[in-house]
Amino acid sequence: MSGHTSSPVGRSATGTDDVVMSLENVSVHFDEKQGFVDSLFNEPRRVKAVSDVSIDIPENDVLALVGESGCGKTTLGKTIIGVQRPTEGSVSYRGQDVWDAKDGVGDVTIPHGDIRKALQMIHQDPGAALNPNRKVLTSLEAPLERWDPEMSTEDRRARIFALLDRVGMEPPQDYAHRYPHQLSGGEQQRVALVRTLLMNPDVILADEAVSALDVSLRVETMDLLLELQTQFNTSFVFISHTLSNARYLAEKAGGRIGIMYLGEIVEIGPPDEVLNDPQHPYSKVLRWATADLDPNEQEMVDPPVRSIDIPDPVDPPSGCGFHTRCPEAREACKRSAPDLDAENAAPGARCVACHRTDPTHEYWNSEPLAGTEDTTTPDVGGDGR
Repeated sequence: MSGHTSSPVGRSATGTDDVVMSLENVSVHFDEKQGFVDSLFNEPRRVKAVSDVSIDIPENDVLALVGESGCGKTTLGKTIIGVQRPTEGSVSYRGQDVWDAKDGVGDVTIPHGDIRKALQMIHQDPGAALNPNRKVLTSLEAPLERWDPEMSTEDRRARIFALLDRVGMEPPQDYAHRYPHQLSGGEQQRVALVRTLLMNPDVILADEAVSALDVSLRVETMDLLLELQTQFNTSFVFISHTLSNARYLAEKAGGRIGIMYLGEIVEIGPPDEVLNDPQHPYSKVLRWATADLDPNEQEMVDPPVRSIDIPDPVDPPSGCGFHTRCPEAREACKRSAPDLDAENAAPGARCVACHRTDPTHEYWNSEPLAGTEDTTTPDVGGDGR
């Protein structure tokens, strides 16, 4: 499979050197759900949701993860914020292994409760995340009562009202006494955002947080996320299947876009580089499918892909996971998995998991796979296009 890294992939150019979250060679596997009869006669199938990913999330960073449904981006996001336990590899918060802290293993320097408070999540459907039988004020008071029980009721409510006002829910006392069904989808999303900000988190995972909103509300909500990210010095991991949304957030924040395929990050870097000049063949497919990124761009009639069929994550292809669909694939792609060229990358530099980026790789001397029309030669300038 592609996308393997021996060291965490590059940080954004604007991020600090203080790493909040660090993933080292993380894989997450699940047993596929089976019916009762199947479970009696068949071994459970293991879905490889995330495969050998290493990445750092520095302070005040924005990382947008993009890919098709089922590529593992939500699972990776939940692993980054310590909600999903990895099958292999380590997840650290400011140097403390998250799961060692939870299990009480070794020398725990940061209690697991402090880690959970620092890592928060905004769900795709905020209405489902809010208790329909509780008023907004009650739902927002609950986490403060748990994590800061010594805070007085007066101070607690003053803080809640101030944050409701900050996200545009005015007058805050009115919104605080409404039930979730009395709020619009955008207002429910803002309540969910306030609930995370009450914890003063270091990292917020926004999982498809704007996908259910109208187009006008999407931009407004993304602008609000960026304002609050700067104000609270919070890092955002933004999950999206839409390149245009990911680009908007990452570009305005000076952050990164990571392209995921079959559980791996195949390209990561500044949005203008990744989207305007994609290097990984799969990134080119996503770029082709998102014409609204550049309305003046000449349209390519046929998609730059050999097959529309996505491989089975239970039994992924050998070598590069994209070689069964890649129009530029050669025999070398079947034999070995390319690494993200991150080990010597400068902060903010683009990293790509493709043999074509190395002009000295055996790829260039191997035969094109059946069904491809690749006759290119390496660019001695270094990018192998």
